[in-house]
Amino acid sequence: MDVFEKRCVVVGGGEVAARKARGLLESGARVVVISPEVRPEILEMDVEVHNRPYTPGDLGGASLAFAATDSRGVNAAVAREAQESGVPVNVADRPAEGDFTLPSVLRRGGLQVAVSTGGASPTLARRVRGGLEDSFGPEWAGIVERYGAARRAGTVPDAELEGEVVRCLSRLRG
Repeated sequence: MDVFEKRCVVVGGGEVAARKARGLLESGARVVVISPEVRPEILEMDVEVHNRPYTPGDLGGASLAFAATDSRGVNAAVAREAQESGVPVNVADRPAEGDFTLPSVLRRGGLQVAVSTGGASPTLARRVRGGLEDSFGPEWAGIVERYGAARRAGTVPDAELEGEVVRCLSRLRG
């Protein structure tokens, strides 16, 4: 889903809410965080913060919503409003109560490696992604750029670039 410049609401101010807000910002969304208490790292983000409890109507104009509080009642109320308003909603740790789940994503420039458990265990997905981080080092951003340049030029990647990819992939096989 393209959320670039779209209003996305995160209800919650803890660690999970911070991850959701960070991912939305990376996608270019206009992020609104609603929570009576907000982690300092959220306050450092380029987000609109409402330091107060969630109230019905907070999802007005939203393209996407995240219920990321530690209160099942609040999360259920957010999900209910979202579904009644036609706003796709993700309910942290309760995938069946929402409309979608999110993978844990490793980004290296244009390369994105997503790991998902279908909502069964976000912690496991993050651990697997963490295990891949060393295998997909920062050099992959350059590889993606060079492959993209070859494609735009209508050529195939040169032997040197192909060799670099083979070397990087061989590290994955260990």
